[in-house]
Amino acid sequence: MEIIDTERVIIIGAGLGALYAALSLAPRLVLLISPEALGSGASSAWAQGGVAAAMAAPDSAARHAEDTMRAGAGLVDPQVAAEVTGEARAHILQLTELGTPFDRTAEGGYVLSREAAHSFARVVRVRGDQVGAEIMRALVTLVRQTPSIQILEGVMAVALATRDNVVGGVELQSAGPEGSASVLVRGAACLLAGGGCGGLYALSTNPPRIRGQVTGMAARAGAVIADAEFVQFHPTAIDCGLDPAPLATEALRGAGAHLVNRQGERFMVSLHVDAELAPRDVVARAIYGQSRAGLRPMLDLRPLAARGGLADYPAVTGACASVGIDPARVAIPVAAAAHYHMGGVVTDRHGRSSLGGLWACGEVSATGLHGANRLASNGLLEALVYARRAASDIAAILPMPAREVPELELPDLGRGEVPKADLVARLRVAMSEGVGVIRDHAGLTRALREIARIEAAQPDCASLRNMTACATLIAAAALRREESRGAHCRSDFPDTDATARRSRLTLREALSLRHETETC
Repeated sequence: MEIIDTERVIIIGAGLGALYAALSLAPRLVLLISPEALGSGASSAWAQGGVAAAMAAPDSAARHAEDTMRAGAGLVDPQVAAEVTGEARAHILQLTELGTPFDRTAEGGYVLSREAAHSFARVVRVRGDQVGAEIMRALVTLVRQTPSIQILEGVMAVALATRDNVVGGVELQSAGPEGSASVLVRGAACLLAGGGCGGLYALSTNPPRIRGQVTGMAARAGAVIADAEFVQFHPTAIDCGLDPAPLATEALRGAGAHLVNRQGERFMVSLHVDAELAPRDVVARAIYGQSRAGLRPMLDLRPLAARGGLADYPAVTGACASVGIDPARVAIPVAAAAHYHMGGVVTDRHGRSSLGGLWACGEVSATGLHGANRLASNGLLEALVYARRAASDIAAILPMPAREVPELELPDLGRGEVPKADLVARLRVAMSEGVGVIRDHAGLTRALREIARIEAAQPDCASLRNMTACATLIAAAALRREESRGAHCRSDFPDTDATARRSRLTLREALSLRHETETC
């Protein structure tokens, strides 16, 4: 394998965290690795809700932190919550300066929406449900204009090179169908910003390529993974047969939309004092229960349509139109879909992982902010805060470039062995059936055995092994957590332990547990 050395910081990913970090590192040199064309294929661009921030009295950062901890079911780090919410306003103002066209009032204030488990309207948005796309559009423009950032599009990272628990480089392959070689690029530092794991499930709201590969790649290199069992299922994915499933933003319920079943019953009213605005894990389990009972849960937008409010949500109405649904006339069928991974690569307050030379930010990381259940619209906020922190930490240990460094010239990259479609489909079914909204010992052990069989069927495919590594960590952590807490619900352990504890696993430990299920 050819080895190329560079003085650039290697950033794996092309979502909000990756772009924000790259800009924050300027004028230090960056190599940005993006499997898709920049601005597409990242979950950030699909985010509909917004960015949570206390922007107006009587709300405050302290109240935002309280809501974050309450939603996180005992596992949120209080210091992290206080620091992140305390920085939120500054990042909104920074994004505004960078060109994000947030919705504003006639007086110049920010239009704020209320989402589930928030005690105030504090979600800053763009044209109703366009916040992710608009933030990304502004940042992509700036990144392309920044001379210190070299962008490699159509390129995928498949492995980290380590020595003595220090990451020194990244193995790259083509993300497309052509090419003839892979290459190891050794850089000044490495930042993981490559998204979550939603695509490991059969029903997901994530872009197709987001299947836990970056978490799995870090785990295969020896990084410690925290809170892997906590996968958030969004309760209102539009259940229309599309893959990925279009998302109906939570802001719709904050604006007055109702959840009903085919009998017309508003089933959340009897389940939680906040009804449709209960925490996501509560609503997701209710949706799942309605689906399993054959009661066809639906999101009724007709109250919004009656007062002309649907125009504020073009992504939702467009998705409905594409499948022949008129939300002004009929309720939208919905289902609970894998949406966000609270777990990931353990990081400290500077974004440093357990491996030297490796930082992480965004959904691939586990900072302690989300606990067992992410508060709505805290995901983009966390990506912003830790992207800048990681960039500042990396910049502090790297010298400023003393000379002009040319851009990397890579050989024609090969795609490597491609995961077989039938194996990926089997993996997604195994995760949905055994590691989904409701879990138990039997289902988790079946899932681990199936993951092992899938991995063994194509053992030399690095991309598939990254997926199965992440899947193994999620299932193993879920098997070890013998309680129900937040997004992790065990039907055989329905109670919540008095003592809250975060989980930490290495891939070696998870594989050992998987092996036990294979031999018992």
